[in-house]
Amino acid sequence: MGQARRCRRVGQQPHPQPDHGRHHAQAGRAGAPAATEGRGLTAWAIVGASGGVGGALADVIAATGAPVVRLSRRTGLDLTDEGSIAAAFAPLADLAGVIVATGLLHREDRQPERDWRQLDAAWMAENFAINTIGPALVAKHALPKLRRGDPSVFAALSARVGSIADNRLGGWHSYRASKVALNMLVRTLAIELARKNPAAVAVTLHPGTVDTGLSKPFQRNVAPEKLFTPAHSAAQLWRVIQGLTREDNGFALAWDGQRIPF
Repeated sequence: MGQARRCRRVGQQPHPQPDHGRHHAQAGRAGAPAATEGRGLTAWAIVGASGGVGGALADVIAATGAPVVRLSRRTGLDLTDEGSIAAAFAPLADLAGVIVATGLLHREDRQPERDWRQLDAAWMAENFAINTIGPALVAKHALPKLRRGDPSVFAALSARVGSIADNRLGGWHSYRASKVALNMLVRTLAIELARKNPAAVAVTLHPGTVDTGLSKPFQRNVAPEKLFTPAHSAAQLWRVIQGLTREDNGFALAWDGQRIPF
């Protein structure tokens, strides 16, 4: 799965107001220390922790014994309000990682486009506000909070349909474009991060097709073995995160650790 890894991996250390779980560290891939190695346990911040994948990721990480800061609209963080993002990250410091597990594909009154006649400026803007601009503003306030010296991670959930090279079906214009933009954004952040915090990595992650409200209207043609529970997807993503090295910085990775072409 993927190329050989040479660099050491992420670690963790305590943080105020954590969500503690029992210690259960998963082993990383061969060739580097496991993700839980380092100077102890530092906190992880999960943006979108009230959602299916975000909540499951928070649970998986908490089960390792690492403190987890769960952020969502329920805690006052609104991706369309930079002030709320800044306020959420202001008290945090020395984070082992930040995961943005948010996304917009449809609403009850609006489905993704099937052809260009359905393109609408307001709907496109809403997709970009949630899928691209929101994560960008999280990065603005979260990246300075990553610990220095030891490995750390900034990860945002993207999607395979955000791959230009993999687009063979068309449709879903706004969602696809916003995820392409997210991948480019994180790639650009990763280049800057390599200069400012060389031990940190920034990636986008494809969680697979997960049985959540986001995918509900589109599950009819998904094979049962390809439809993941949030817990299964989160466990797979955590394994990928544990295996990250500086060689992964700026790339898009799927739930199985494979790189997704841009």
